[in-house]
Amino acid sequence: MRKLSLQWRITLMTALLICATCVLMNFLIGYSGKHYMDAISDGISTFTDDSAANDSSDEADAKAGGTSAGTGAADSDIASSNDNSMESFNPDDVDLDSELTIIVGGAQESFDKTNWYITIIVTLLGGILAYFVSGRALKPLRTFAAQVEKVQPNNLADMKISEDVLPEFKQFSMAFNNMIERLDEGFSTQRQFTGNAAHELRTPLALMQAQIELFTAEHPVVGSETSEILKLLQEQTERMSSMTKTLLEMSELREVPCDDEIELAPMIEEIFTDLAPLAEKKGVALECDGDATITGSDTLIYQLIFNLTENALRYNREGGKVRITVDGGFDNVTHIRVCDHGFGIPEQYRESIFQPFFRVDKSRSRKYGGVGLGLALVWEIVNLHGGTIEVEDSSENGTTMLVTMPAQSEK
Repeated sequence: MRKLSLQWRITLMTALLICATCVLMNFLIGYSGKHYMDAISDGISTFTDDSAANDSSDEADAKAGGTSAGTGAADSDIASSNDNSMESFNPDDVDLDSELTIIVGGAQESFDKTNWYITIIVTLLGGILAYFVSGRALKPLRTFAAQVEKVQPNNLADMKISEDVLPEFKQFSMAFNNMIERLDEGFSTQRQFTGNAAHELRTPLALMQAQIELFTAEHPVVGSETSEILKLLQEQTERMSSMTKTLLEMSELREVPCDDEIELAPMIEEIFTDLAPLAEKKGVALECDGDATITGSDTLIYQLIFNLTENALRYNREGGKVRITVDGGFDNVTHIRVCDHGFGIPEQYRESIFQPFFRVDKSRSRKYGGVGLGLALVWEIVNLHGGTIEVEDSSENGTTMLVTMPAQSEK
């Protein structure tokens, strides 16, 4: 019962209620019908017995010859009436009562069967009617569920429920709208804090990098231990600078206009050119197929495809391949697929990889570089443009990332 939908629960409960009502009425009406049928049967039997007794008395009077002419005429009428009764009920037939009992019993049995047939039919029709009526009654709830599914961090302000709802949903809608307001305020505060923190970190990090580079230039010859420390400091400050830059970009996404007409094929070729050194180092081939034009931010779409391609290169096998396929013009959406020959993503992590700082394998991620924000930034960019991103397929032979973008930006 717990696995059934609310509509089916209402339908079953209504059908059971109708069935119980019909069964109760069946017993009551059946009892009443049988009672009156028995009364009719007793009346007919009594009437038949009285008629037979009157006929016997008339025959006795006729043999005695002691009746008057007027009485004879009356008796003649009664006899005529009794003759008609004999034609209907046949009082001379000794089997009259048993036949009458059979007839009345058959009528009662037919009456019972008809009542049960009516009960079954009314229950079925009532259940079907309850299913459609409950479906219509639950339509506002389905509309609400569909609206909840569309809730994203970047569209909270547009997800409020209208005040014009059924009385039963007023408190529900008010609570939901208040929750949306709190979430929107929380996300705004989070973005503002992230942006401010990233902005404040840029200056000290830049100074640290400058000091390390200056020290390295002024002291070209240092001990091995000092050299390792300087190298570690340089790598970590570069990593922190990259993280700060990405966090700042994520906090400022909403302020970027998304009204550029973008041809994807030339952009992908430019990305391949930028990533050619990394591809040559890894021994990975880069391939592209298809083209489409979408509306959005040229800078952000470039960052989106760049991050996916770089990620596919870093976690690819040596001698593997990265292939980008673009399918446009179908249902007014564009599909961008980035395929690699890497080690795959476990199924339980295929949604978590878009969370900030999440790593499937921390040791391997540190080996290949990155700060764990590349796919999180991709997810933010895709949502800003009204699209979706998912792991379409992944196995030990490679992974395919699917980006679905509308032809026109929703912003």
